[in-house]
Amino acid sequence: MLHIETVGAGPDLVLIHGWAMHGGIFAPLTPLLAERFRVHLVDLPGHGFSRDDAGPVDARDWAARIAAATPPCALWAGWSMGGLVALQAALDHPRSVRGLVEIANSPRFVAAADWTHAMTPTVLEGFETGLERDYRATVDGFLALELIGSPHPQSMLRELKARVFERGEPSLRALVDGLRVLEATDLRARLADLAMPNLWIAGRRDRLIRAAAMRWASQQTAHGEFVGIDSGHAPFLSHPREVADAIVEFAGRVARA
Repeated sequence: MLHIETVGAGPDLVLIHGWAMHGGIFAPLTPLLAERFRVHLVDLPGHGFSRDDAGPVDARDWAARIAAATPPCALWAGWSMGGLVALQAALDHPRSVRGLVEIANSPRFVAAADWTHAMTPTVLEGFETGLERDYRATVDGFLALELIGSPHPQSMLRELKARVFERGEPSLRALVDGLRVLEATDLRARLADLAMPNLWIAGRRDRLIRAAAMRWASQQTAHGEFVGIDSGHAPFLSHPREVADAIVEFAGRVARA
């Protein structure tokens, strides 16, 4: 069963977490957004309170299911892998997505001969191998990588470690298959098809998703915008007010469009 928690009042905003996380990871950001929006916090299948959902691990399937379970014409915001799901929803279900916010996400996660703004495939392969050997240590290593470039990374890492398993451990299948989704997905060629306004919020010090990749992505669409924040891969943890303000201001422009 897909778990979606709703808080706040106002225009609808669907918020989707990243790999190995859950909706509670947005705790610093959620109350700021709930002042202006009715926020729908999704736990992706295999994660958090959706841990026992046995559906396929597939971005297109997840996008379709979330679109069917949330109000139409909403603003969608996704972080990291959640941004990939939100982007897929915007492309496949444009009537459900009035505006799109991508937080530390790019249309292709891994590097290729024609795409240098990404991590090498060996990084994801290392995480996949590590999951089989030492589940928690691998997730901890990924958390540490996410916070490189953030202010006060050690204290933030302790907070993130405390939160990541507070809704139970994500299923191993969801984690392994999720890495394969990240490795295989390439939506660069479809960016020009985005029909709605879209905002790309990047961490300038992000070591996983480079700000240059997100700036490039924003320039491939007719209605793209780019915002850089002086953070690592999780700007909503280190700079929640800046992220919230960027989303609120963007939503205002979407409403006037």
